[in-house]
Amino acid sequence: MVSGAPRTAHAWARARLEAAGVEDAAFDAACLMELVAGKNWRWMDGELTAEQKRRLEQLTEKRAQRYPLQYLAGHWPFLDFELEVGPGVLIPRADTELLCETGAELLAGKTGPQVLDLCAGSGCVGLGIKRLVPAAQVTCLEKSPEAFVYLTRNAAGALPGFDAERPAVQPVAGDVFTYQNQLAPESLDLVLSNPPYVTGDEMKELEPELRFEPEMALEAAHEGLAFYEHIAPGYLAALRQGGWLAVEIGWEQGAAVRGIFEAAGYRNVAVRQDLAGKDRVVLGQKT
Repeated sequence: MVSGAPRTAHAWARARLEAAGVEDAAFDAACLMELVAGKNWRWMDGELTAEQKRRLEQLTEKRAQRYPLQYLAGHWPFLDFELEVGPGVLIPRADTELLCETGAELLAGKTGPQVLDLCAGSGCVGLGIKRLVPAAQVTCLEKSPEAFVYLTRNAAGALPGFDAERPAVQPVAGDVFTYQNQLAPESLDLVLSNPPYVTGDEMKELEPELRFEPEMALEAAHEGLAFYEHIAPGYLAALRQGGWLAVEIGWEQGAAVRGIFEAAGYRNVAVRQDLAGKDRVVLGQKT
């Protein structure tokens, strides 16, 4: 049972999560304490209420079953804002911030650039570009009805100054494998995507938390390359001369995706590494 003292309660949650194999149990336990008792739980006077103790036990047990912490929280930080997340949408990760930062660099000097975010999920990439390049006009394409709910909410509420009447980005329900047919030639300055890229074999080895995330947002055919094989040639016509395509990749896919870009006719193709020094983004230009 959970003790009423906040620090003792945190120690109990940490021990339970450590026993369940949660990698950063102390951090996760602190996040659960925030959900239960607020951000200042370390400096609380007195003890947790009976309801707070009950809720902490419930959340800790679910996290011990390796249910994602982000889903329990219902929101998660990305760049300098927060996104609503939950079952049915891929959890935003810090690695993906590099894709946004790369996109912002590629738009430098452009006035009112037109941007398309494919496989948008929560909208983290499209909203990240809007945050970094406020003048950008961003469309976010997502196929999954479950993820589209979060995309719509985040478009209306993740960035300051926007709401349902004036969303920060334009959510569009559609399929990346056909949406290019709806685009006018040479209408975009930048196409971005963090598509599914996990192979079937890799899916079997993923950490337990990923079992709860949508498989359709993770796994791709053709050794994880199916989306790149379509996007690179399929969206080339929609890019203006000088426009760019940039995608997130799995850390072992740099050479393969670079080859796909070059075969599709892109120039100035490059691979960028994340903070861990692993290949993470491939970019190429239409010239």
